[in-house]
Amino acid sequence: MAIDTSAETPIPVGEVSRLIGGWISRLGAVWVEGQITQLSRRPGAGVVFLTLRDPSHDISLSVTCFRAVFDRIADTVGEGARVVVHAKPEWYAPRGQLSLRAAEIRPVGIGELLARLEQLKKRLTAEGLFAPDRKRPLPFLPQLIGLVCGRASAAERDVLENARHRWPAVRFEVRNVAVQGVHAVPQVVRAVKDLDAHPDVDVIVVARGGGSVEDLLPFSDEQLVRAVSACRTPVVSAIGHEPDSPLLDLVADVRASTPTDAAKRVVPDVGEELVRVRQLRDRALRTVTGLLDREERGLAAALHRPSMEHPHRMVDDREEQVAALLGRARRTVGHLLDRADSELAHTRARVVALSPAATLERGYAVLQRTDGSVVRAAGEVGGGEELRARVADGGFTVRVSEPAAETSSGVPPEPEP
Repeated sequence: MAIDTSAETPIPVGEVSRLIGGWISRLGAVWVEGQITQLSRRPGAGVVFLTLRDPSHDISLSVTCFRAVFDRIADTVGEGARVVVHAKPEWYAPRGQLSLRAAEIRPVGIGELLARLEQLKKRLTAEGLFAPDRKRPLPFLPQLIGLVCGRASAAERDVLENARHRWPAVRFEVRNVAVQGVHAVPQVVRAVKDLDAHPDVDVIVVARGGGSVEDLLPFSDEQLVRAVSACRTPVVSAIGHEPDSPLLDLVADVRASTPTDAAKRVVPDVGEELVRVRQLRDRALRTVTGLLDREERGLAAALHRPSMEHPHRMVDDREEQVAALLGRARRTVGHLLDRADSELAHTRARVVALSPAATLERGYAVLQRTDGSVVRAAGEVGGGEELRARVADGGFTVRVSEPAAETSSGVPPEPEP
């Protein structure tokens, strides 16, 4: 139930603390997992104080327990160990401090940690974070390499020295972080995101030397795995030695067996590249030389051909053939012209014979009316009508005195020439 308060009717600090304590006291006991960061076992004291921290987040809680509870696991648990605590939340009103009162503490064994990692691995695999098609190729020669590693660590030295030995001009942007313990995950995640946002960084290397399973647990943390999967910059994982396989190796674009191997994968070897350049240059020279030699031999063979040595011989050999073909063509064209001329003469004779002018030359005339129509029968004209008579050499006008008499056949007699 909410408490009604105002600036005129405030409640004392003690009352607020008492109310918070009342709410917390109604909470039941819970099982809590975390990593011990501080452990205080004061001689003669019946209570043990420790701080339990979330390995993935910057959150911690104070835990108290009776000495007898802690003595059961005192030989196997120390600072940095992961434990599961069965505790009840308590509120210390005088200081306004929340803590857990532990009734039982259980160390998290290696087998249980590996089982949890396997479950996390299956879940992230189902989400596709480890899919091969998400892997990005590394640049051939990165201009700037981001390096996440421990301060003054052997991993940092191995990466820097081996990379510069292979390519002296290589440049690094180094982020020193905690690589184990409760601060490792948030610092590594922050460094990876910072380098990913850097506009000049072409590849990110996360490196750490070997260690126990507990030491390498931060590099299997879900928060770090998801941060690496979200990176736009290719990431190289170089954690531990060859047998070590944290989840970071699966989500990274390239997995290096050691920090030294990471340096070899990230930058090329200048000596090897020089040898490769020389080999390519020699190969190109041999190819060009072989091409020139082959073309020179082909040109020499072409120049020794008869057509090239005596280019007029072919013309001379073809001269007679051309002359024969020319004569044949002329004869053929002549025959065609003669035949066409003969056919034209016959056709002309037929046309002349059938021409109306030839009929007029034999003494016939064509009578036309004034409108140009031709008189075809005697009955078509009347007495006194003027007609135009057309003969072979011209024409004249005639007048009909009376209609002509028709023959018994209806056709006027042909005049004598």
